Amino acid sequence: MENINHDQLNKYQVTVHFNMDDDFMAFVPPHRVYINSLIEKNILEYYTVSMESQKSWMVFNAASKLEVEEYLSKSPLYRYWTIEIDELFVYDGQSYRLPAVQLN
Repeated sequence: MENINHDQLNKYQVTVHFNMDDDFMAFVPPHRVYINSLIEKNILEYYTVSMESQKSWMVFNAASKLEVEEYLSKSPLYRYWTIEIDELFVYDGQSYRLPAVQLN
């Protein structure tokens, strides 16, 4: 497994707009395998999909927007996507906080 040094990487928010056709769903299983591999390697921090709006959101750890684009281009669903990539300045949430102290 590839080790990622997060100190040297930036975080990028990716917004994907997708259009489904008759063939789209056939590419979902191999796409999920690819997404899972990126998550396991800590390249992809999170991945969400809304079928209602036909959008997906992802946060990548990468050195550049070009590197993010390279990761995205390897997805079997890439040809269905219109992509926006934004470098993040602040990325915070519950999982980055210390656990609450519980007094016995």
